[in-house]
Amino acid sequence: DPHHHLWDLGLNYYPWLVDEPVKAVFGPYEPIRRNYGIADLRAESRRHVLTKSVHIQTDFDPGNPVGETAWLQSVADDPASNRMPNGIVAFCNFADPDALRILEGHARYPNLRGIRHILNHHPDPVLTFTDRDFLDDAAWLDNFALLQRFDLSFDLQLYAPQMPAAARLANRYPSTQIILNHTGMPHDRSKEGIAAWRDGMRRLAACDNVACKISGLGMFDRDWSLESIRPYVLETLDAFGVARAMFASNFPVDKLFASYRDTWGAFAAIAADLSGSEREALFSANAERIYRI
Repeated sequence: DPHHHLWDLGLNYYPWLVDEPVKAVFGPYEPIRRNYGIADLRAESRRHVLTKSVHIQTDFDPGNPVGETAWLQSVADDPASNRMPNGIVAFCNFADPDALRILEGHARYPNLRGIRHILNHHPDPVLTFTDRDFLDDAAWLDNFALLQRFDLSFDLQLYAPQMPAAARLANRYPSTQIILNHTGMPHDRSKEGIAAWRDGMRRLAACDNVACKISGLGMFDRDWSLESIRPYVLETLDAFGVARAMFASNFPVDKLFASYRDTWGAFAAIAADLSGSEREALFSANAERIYRI
């Protein structure tokens, strides 16, 4: 499972989970404002063979970004965790004057594999995650080069109108592995919005260093069905190919919309006509290779 989250609300500070709830892009989220640990993830996956996992940063205490990595490494080092999470994707804002120091702090932990800075920028305050579009920020773009120094990948989360700029970023840094999150976040389901998403996905897929996680589809389709998500899964596979795509849960966020079993069952049903090696790539091998676990 190359995209999940963990949190301990008594031990650590997560503003969106501890402070007053905010209006989130995925709707009300009160049911997940409680502790979620490796034991919970393993319980959710008891009907599956969960061999390895990658934890993606979770809007941890903004004053202590390295604290999340330190805590996650302690979780992975606990024998009871079965070494999970095997990979950690941490937070760093490359526009921060202390970006280098923050990356040096993260790099002290052996399970670190990458960085995610959520880049979703939108005129609608509910949909935006940032105060500006960092893909237009010169300092941020220049410091993206630090990833190569630390041999780290970048988890890319954004909306379709930002994808052309992200493709330019990928071409500027062709040696850096970029992993597009949540199927490109197709939030605009109008005819024009879907066309923009499809075009943006093709632009990113044309960059050899970009892969895509098929996940998070419940965030914009709370009552999703197999047939409602199928076109987005198939479009993504057609754009990126089986070798540069992977399925992921986004739990516990997507727990708001479906069970772990139903989420992975839907992926399995859509992939049923693929060969055994193709299914292995999508369900495990690509994640192991791309995240180096």
